[in-house]
Amino acid sequence: MADIRNNFVGIKSPNPFWLASAPPTDKAYNVIRAFRAGWGGVVWKTLGEEGPPVVNVNGPRYGAIWGADRRLLGLNNIELITDRDLQVNLREIKQVKMDWPDRAIVVSLMVPCEEHAWKAILPVVEETGADGIELNFGCPHGMSERGMGSAVGQVPEYIEMVVRWCKANTRMPVITKLTPNITDVRKPARAALAGGTDAVSLINTINSITGVNLDSFAPEPTIDGKGSHGGYCGPAVKPIAMNMVAEIARDPETHGLPISGIGGITTWRDAAEFMALGAGNVQVCTAAMTYGFKIVQEMIAGLENWMDEKGHASLDDIIGRATPNVTDWQYLNLNYVAKAHIDQDACIKCGRCHIACEDTSHQAITAIVDGVRHFEVIEAECVGCNLCVNVCPVENCITMEPLAAGVMDQRTGRPVSPVYANWTTHPNNPMAKVAAE
Repeated sequence: MADIRNNFVGIKSPNPFWLASAPPTDKAYNVIRAFRAGWGGVVWKTLGEEGPPVVNVNGPRYGAIWGADRRLLGLNNIELITDRDLQVNLREIKQVKMDWPDRAIVVSLMVPCEEHAWKAILPVVEETGADGIELNFGCPHGMSERGMGSAVGQVPEYIEMVVRWCKANTRMPVITKLTPNITDVRKPARAALAGGTDAVSLINTINSITGVNLDSFAPEPTIDGKGSHGGYCGPAVKPIAMNMVAEIARDPETHGLPISGIGGITTWRDAAEFMALGAGNVQVCTAAMTYGFKIVQEMIAGLENWMDEKGHASLDDIIGRATPNVTDWQYLNLNYVAKAHIDQDACIKCGRCHIACEDTSHQAITAIVDGVRHFEVIEAECVGCNLCVNVCPVENCITMEPLAAGVMDQRTGRPVSPVYANWTTHPNNPMAKVAAE
């Protein structure tokens, strides 16, 4: 049996699945239910400074994007940090950690960007026995308008400064949560590392409006006739999150920096993909809010079964395995050639491949052959774009078949070259010509 125990910057948990800082981790009741279901750890919903709690809206807090079957693809939320009293949260964190010593409890924090505010909150959190802290530099709404959240996360100098304050004033590991609402995520990651962070977590939610009510003409969710931008999360953000994780993992300046992956993780496969790209563990929110805490049991079983099937003994066998295979477009092999192939026995003759190719691609799939409905790839026109693979409703009905070196490419009329060649050396690249001269 594969060993999926996790040790993330010294924080140990029985598995790599943590609940992210959000409504599911707002109180002891939720966290205990999560631990009973099998979650390896939680990041307690973001705490603010001592004083009157933050006030959340007393109405709809979520907008949504659904698929055709009403499967939830993404949530937009306008909820802020915890609106519960700080001391109540601290007492609950301490008790839960005492009762569940084998589970990871990390506390998310967001206070004003002033050193005294961080110095004040760190000791009281440390006293709870929590395993670490996560600096919430990601929330794009509400708190950012008060100079916190993504307002800090979008300024690398602020990130480095606050991380330094925290590292100087606590024994706990510091995880810096990054905002995706920035052009180049490597810059805040580098700043966090320069400040001494033990790890980064990403992504937080994406600034968004998910819909407009066409009767009231107000964004949703709507509060008294008005709406606001909020933070978008869920399966739809997974590709964005994985790219940002990979960018940090392969950046020479941050290579080796531990990463907690967040963003649309719903299945064990999602988690494995994040870890393959360099994440040391993963955090989940929307999936738990959609399907309940017990979804972690499917994640655990699925990950263990896959690791056993592939012969991976521990998480170390998969973490970062895909990172070396992530490259920039300019280094892709332009001499590689693949063609689509349709399995006629599996084809249900729906015609999606033909329509997609005929209307929007390269007119490389037939619709009628000898007067009969028949879908077949025209190799002389196929550029190997694989759009047909992605629109086909039958898994593995259409596959991409590489052409071996020396085989004639009917589209170009030339044999496939065995030589690796990329854009940096291509004759059509004017910069390559300049370099050669």
